[in-house]
Amino acid sequence: MTQKIFWDEPYQTTLDTAVSQVDGEHVQVESTIFFAFSGGQESDEGSLGGYPVIKAERLGLGIVYTLPHDHSLRVGDRATWQIDWERRYRLMRLHFAAEMVLQLVYQLRPGIERIGAHIAQDKARIDFASDVSLAPLFPEIEWEAGNLTTRDLPILTGFSDIQTQRRYWKVDGFAMMACGGTHPKSTREVGAVKLKRKNTGRGKERIEIMLVDAQPTA
Repeated sequence: MTQKIFWDEPYQTTLDTAVSQVDGEHVQVESTIFFAFSGGQESDEGSLGGYPVIKAERLGLGIVYTLPHDHSLRVGDRATWQIDWERRYRLMRLHFAAEMVLQLVYQLRPGIERIGAHIAQDKARIDFASDVSLAPLFPEIEWEAGNLTTRDLPILTGFSDIQTQRRYWKVDGFAMMACGGTHPKSTREVGAVKLKRKNTGRGKERIEIMLVDAQPTA
């Protein structure tokens, strides 16, 4: 099982590891800082042993990385991870921005159902089952999200179940939820957010979340 360093050290951009399995272009390693698509959060970008990672996929509790077919890595080889920090940090900030928005919508519309989510480098989105527009909530959500970031609250993460690798985040006084993504250390790092409504069909409301401030210092 791959040791997922990105959970405890989400700001780490390089890591030396050992190759544990090789099946053609598919490679597994003993430890990784390279997040694989999960929970709507896109994968990191970067390289392993100097080879660009083409794809990252979860396989049970492990992760399989696809490298170019002509890579030369073998089981037991030492290799160094390098990830794109700018992309990682944007994903971390947008992920938690989306989590704040989600929790605020839950508070303002009790019982509403989330039916989808996606976190990319440029923006995040959350889909809800709703027959009415959620746009009237945006001014209050943006204000409350701004208040949370101004208060610079610690974002605590950990395992709710170590064996199954179930994770959670918690901000005292705000919310707690299951989540296996990467997150910044504090709400301040998210910065200001802007919301946009997109009606994608009857009975479905989409909220798009964008970062509008200059990137704060980590």
